[in-house]
Amino acid sequence: MTRLTVGSGLNENNRLPNSQIIIVGQGSYLKNLEFGQLSSKLVGVDEKVFKEATSRSNGFSSTPLHLNLAKVVSLSSEYSRHNSPSNADALFRELKSTSIAEGIKRVSVILFSPFDHVLAHVAAISKSFPTYSRKTKKSFLEDIDIEVVVTDEKKLSENDVKFLNSMGNYMRICANQVDAPCNEFNSEVFANEAAKMVDDLGADISKTIIVGEELREKGFGGIYNVGKAAIHPPIFAVFSYTPNGASKNFALVGKGIVYDTGGMQIKTKTGMPSMKHDMGGAAALLGAFCTLVKNGFKENLHCLLCIAENNISPVANKPDDIITMLSGKTVEISNTDAEGRLVLADGVYYAKHSLKADVIIDMATLTGAQSYATGKIHAGVLTNSEEWEIKAVKAGKESGDLVHPFVFAPDLHFSDLNSQVADMKNSNLGSMIGAPSAVAGLFIAAHIDFGKDLNWLHFDIASPAFNGERSTAFGVPLVCKLLGEHVEANVAK
Repeated sequence: MTRLTVGSGLNENNRLPNSQIIIVGQGSYLKNLEFGQLSSKLVGVDEKVFKEATSRSNGFSSTPLHLNLAKVVSLSSEYSRHNSPSNADALFRELKSTSIAEGIKRVSVILFSPFDHVLAHVAAISKSFPTYSRKTKKSFLEDIDIEVVVTDEKKLSENDVKFLNSMGNYMRICANQVDAPCNEFNSEVFANEAAKMVDDLGADISKTIIVGEELREKGFGGIYNVGKAAIHPPIFAVFSYTPNGASKNFALVGKGIVYDTGGMQIKTKTGMPSMKHDMGGAAALLGAFCTLVKNGFKENLHCLLCIAENNISPVANKPDDIITMLSGKTVEISNTDAEGRLVLADGVYYAKHSLKADVIIDMATLTGAQSYATGKIHAGVLTNSEEWEIKAVKAGKESGDLVHPFVFAPDLHFSDLNSQVADMKNSNLGSMIGAPSAVAGLFIAAHIDFGKDLNWLHFDIASPAFNGERSTAFGVPLVCKLLGEHVEANVAK
């Protein structure tokens, strides 16, 4: 995998023509940037060309500086109220379309950024250069260096730099996992890789791994029944970090459907491709968990991965089947392609009753309808807590992983899942009162009394989890920022 390194200040070893140079900053700052500050890195570029390129910085722009080896990316300082002040999405969309010059082994992104935008900009850069490939022609690229120059009075500390490096690299691991196909990255591979990532942290972390028939025996009706038709077994993996002095208990519960055929109600020939991405929620929360623990998270933190492959066989879930969940509630299967909520319902129940979590955050590529509710850039958040809803939206703007609320009204909308023969259906295929994405989230919440006596947040990241055919590692920066007050790095707070 290409190495990603975040550093504070300029690295004089990165210069043309051996490194490809991308200069990034707000236009108002770049216009006043002195050529002498970068002249040693821009070999072959004279001051006149540099000034012409930076003086064009008005709003968003991308200006070539030296052949295909250097350019200036200017970010607008203007933004709408539901966008991030960092304009991180614009930066991502520009960088992901950047061609790496033939033979180049190192890309250096020189980032001029206000302190409060650094995390979002580093996240945007980190996801812009995908890692997974099985092309027989190998890329020359070996290193991506992010050289951060803070443009206001604040400075990056060693803790900040460590945090940014951790987050950026776990984002890239997350994207690599999500982009890997199921014939390589099945349920067992995912669980084993997750366990190795946790072991590599070197922290005191307990592990609970429940596999296959043991899930059925222990009552995990959601996870077991979704995954029982696949060759590789369903798995529930729990990693618990409990440092001394902790007084709060956070649980991260991720949907890890390594492939989703739709089950018996099979997806179409155009609807099924890309369903390897259906474990994006679990991969993102695993990346966030590792980032936070590696940077000295001060509270109890649990990562729960609900891993399964939703496939077809004579023993697969069928419409009209009734299953019993870990919560003890019965569910009538009306849609075998509404499987994510089944595995998550078991996960959040375990988080509440076995781990005694007081804050539960679940994340999933849950519903196609999410994009109709909040678009392809913003994830949806459903929560019983107005305080945490505000925190989530704020963390989204500050991380660049944008979020917008769904309507939380179980008293109005949960009746959409009424069943004549079970406690609830897993889906409503007819006329609905509530928004489909919100009702899907309410199904999960129903197994923990809609968040009674705790704070529950559900993130539906179905659309922002990928861009084109590539993972965006959406969710890693979001959760790192949402819980960042519990690490020493100010850049995460």
